[in-house]
Amino acid sequence: MRRTLLLAITFALCGCMAAQADKIKIKTGIEVLKDSRFKILQGKRVGLITNPTGVDNELRSTVDLLYNAPGVRLTALFGPEHGVRGNQHAGSSVEDKTDKRTGLPIYSLYGKTRKATPEMLKDIDVLVYDIQDIGSRSFTYISSMGLAMETAAECGKEFVVLDRPNPLGGEKIEGCLTEDDCISFVSQFKIPYIYGLTCGELALMLNGERMLTGGKQCKLTVIKMKGWKRKMTYADTGLQWIPSSPHIPQPISAICYPVSGILGEFSYMNIGVGYTIPFQMFGAPWLNADTLAMRMNAQHLPGVIFRPIYLKPFYATMKGEQVEGVQVHFTDYRKAHLTDIQFLIMQETASMYPDKAVFKVQDPKRFDMFDKVTGSKQIRLRLAKRHLWNDIKDYWYKDVDAFRKLSKKYRLYK
Repeated sequence: MRRTLLLAITFALCGCMAAQADKIKIKTGIEVLKDSRFKILQGKRVGLITNPTGVDNELRSTVDLLYNAPGVRLTALFGPEHGVRGNQHAGSSVEDKTDKRTGLPIYSLYGKTRKATPEMLKDIDVLVYDIQDIGSRSFTYISSMGLAMETAAECGKEFVVLDRPNPLGGEKIEGCLTEDDCISFVSQFKIPYIYGLTCGELALMLNGERMLTGGKQCKLTVIKMKGWKRKMTYADTGLQWIPSSPHIPQPISAICYPVSGILGEFSYMNIGVGYTIPFQMFGAPWLNADTLAMRMNAQHLPGVIFRPIYLKPFYATMKGEQVEGVQVHFTDYRKAHLTDIQFLIMQETASMYPDKAVFKVQDPKRFDMFDKVTGSKQIRLRLAKRHLWNDIKDYWYKDVDAFRKLSKKYRLYK
């Protein structure tokens, strides 16, 4: 009886996986690499930069796939923010350790150093990068990728990117380029906040435009996806979503990260982190949900509607307090301008409650991080004067057209 039940469950699971496989519309870089029988890595010592998002279409870890691939010698793992196995909280230091499953050394790229050292690369021939990014500049995985490319260039090592979809699609570009005095790990390169490229395309641009420190260039190969189109959202791919971090549990979280993440650098509002809808809302104990929803809807923002919401966060900002505000809903994602929303929230709440205007109530110690995330001190300085979106809108979008033109040279997909 027990064996019959186990067989039934096994067949059911296989059937589910087969049904899911039929829905998948694309092949990611790791799938294409598998199809080639890992040709580019044959006979080489490999270092892998990855996390739990590095999986094939059947959710098998890239770590395990390369470790067991004939002719491939996986010798080291490299852990970005959150760690190789995803067991580190946001902002928590990642320590060097040994991977329990494979016995391989894990070198931290988010601890004592955020850039791989020559010593870490001494026993490898090629660095492979396989991480699902979320398409926003302040999400640190692309910083880890770029800094690893620099070390590969310095040490004469090959660098391979296993490409993955940009969950924001490949058409949206928003935000000014990072300025010299705001370069940091959350804005490592001079690209817009939403840059409209896959990680493979971005790597080609960083290399081709000599955007790495000192104009370095590495020996770069991008393993292209098959079937991905720029207009695709993540849902269009049919792929399963693996949380990119603890607060990016679903594809909608990746879409909403640039909607509220910049404002989230301040603690005067809750943006859903600590509740069940991270990055999808704006709330505070002093807000009136109905009034804020009415005022935001009166902006007639394309593709977006706002709904009053009432809640108590379970943890983080305003834990256990009664909060009200608005939840962001998309009616037409392709028409929506994502980053604009948080600046308009700042505007409307400052108009409703002048004594709660963000730059009046926020601890100035957080201003530096806000500047680094926006990529320019000018955003804060201009916005602080009157808390009006129109005072920064032109500056925020001033580099978009030029970047769109430049980035087209590096597009791998239509």
